[in-house]
Amino acid sequence: MPLSVVILAAGQGRRMRSSLPKVMHKLAGKTLLARVLDTASRLPCRQIYVVYGEGGALAREAHPAPDAQWVEQKERLGTGHALAQVIDFIPDQDDVAVLYGDVPLLAQQTLEKLTATAAETGFALLTAKLPDPAGYGRIIRDAKGKILKIVEEKDATDQEKSISEINTGTMVVKSRWLKKWLRKLSADNAQKEYLLTDIVAMAVAEDIAAHSVEPASEMEIAGVNDRAQLAFLERYHQFTQAQALMRQGVTLADPARFDLRGELQAGADVFIDVNVVIEGKVRLGNGVTIGPNCLVRDAELGDGVAVFSHCVIDNAIVGRGGKLGPFARIRPGTSLGEETQVGNFVEVKQSTIKAGSKANHLAYIGDSEVGAGVNIGAGTITCNYDGAAKHKTLIGDDVFIGSNTELVAPVTINDGATIAAGATITKDVEAGALALSKREQKTIKNWRRPGKKQE
Repeated sequence: MPLSVVILAAGQGRRMRSSLPKVMHKLAGKTLLARVLDTASRLPCRQIYVVYGEGGALAREAHPAPDAQWVEQKERLGTGHALAQVIDFIPDQDDVAVLYGDVPLLAQQTLEKLTATAAETGFALLTAKLPDPAGYGRIIRDAKGKILKIVEEKDATDQEKSISEINTGTMVVKSRWLKKWLRKLSADNAQKEYLLTDIVAMAVAEDIAAHSVEPASEMEIAGVNDRAQLAFLERYHQFTQAQALMRQGVTLADPARFDLRGELQAGADVFIDVNVVIEGKVRLGNGVTIGPNCLVRDAELGDGVAVFSHCVIDNAIVGRGGKLGPFARIRPGTSLGEETQVGNFVEVKQSTIKAGSKANHLAYIGDSEVGAGVNIGAGTITCNYDGAAKHKTLIGDDVFIGSNTELVAPVTINDGATIAAGATITKDVEAGALALSKREQKTIKNWRRPGKKQE
């Protein structure tokens, strides 16, 4: 059957105590809603609908999903009321999958199983058996195991509260049935809301069976209502990602102190120390080692790269055998060649550095092209910004740049040139030449250093 997906994302999330809509809070670097949208988009669906509420315009702007249609729920009158805002847009022949924007870890495989069950039966519910079902609606079955209804906890008797099987809220139902049942919903309950769960009893009254599917893990159905729950899901998600990486051959010094907030592709014999954060899309070659307290974002590190502690690598490429840090910052637009060395307190931005070149101490290299075999001394900076525009520094192969040097761009240092320590270079330097700009040293004998005035 054709499938439409409805994501209910209108909850205000008052317990988050935030100016952001609840679904805008992030888990592992992505918003809760983005995770649900990603999962929904992997289903073979005709259309995705997002029902948003107060502050939802911000959520819509933050999620430019071309395949989603956004519909506002101006009054929050329950899940049934939320679904009613979109149901008339959905063709009668479709199955409708109802998802929630604050339930971020529901697995694609579980949804596929749920939609397949609904395709055969017309009505499939995602249920789970919990050791502590408090807070959830309970699944009421007859003696033969047939689902009769769902009772919300506020409306449940003590006997019903003892039932461990709960309603997750996620379901797949035929559109034509939903349209009929949603019109019959009543707010005559403890919540004074139009509850989607009431359609189960309506289905039973028409001799339509609701079939249940269970998730592989109860964490799939866990929702986020406050920051404590968000943090709990974050650690669980990070744990599962760490386990998957280790099964692929990555060594993590401590899986509990590792964060993956994106996608990581890693070769053989990769070692990642504690408190490393991976963001965006990162690719690590064979034998890469990353020291403690590093951030790697949208980067590619070649075979044998060694990243020492406290480095930031952002939107950059590091060639085979490169060595970075400690305390190096590699900024966007940087490409480092094979066997390059960028050492402590060196910052590189929007630059290429070719094979075998070194900048081991206290340097800034910005908007530059650096050749192979170059030595850049401590305290060297490329003066790339004149207050209005950025300018390039071009450095050829086998150039030696002494310590405490200023290269005022635009400027070219040709192959084999040597720049004396302390020089300020404002003009191009010929190949093989020595450039210096020192004044003659003077010594004043018996000079007295100024002292503080006596009060």
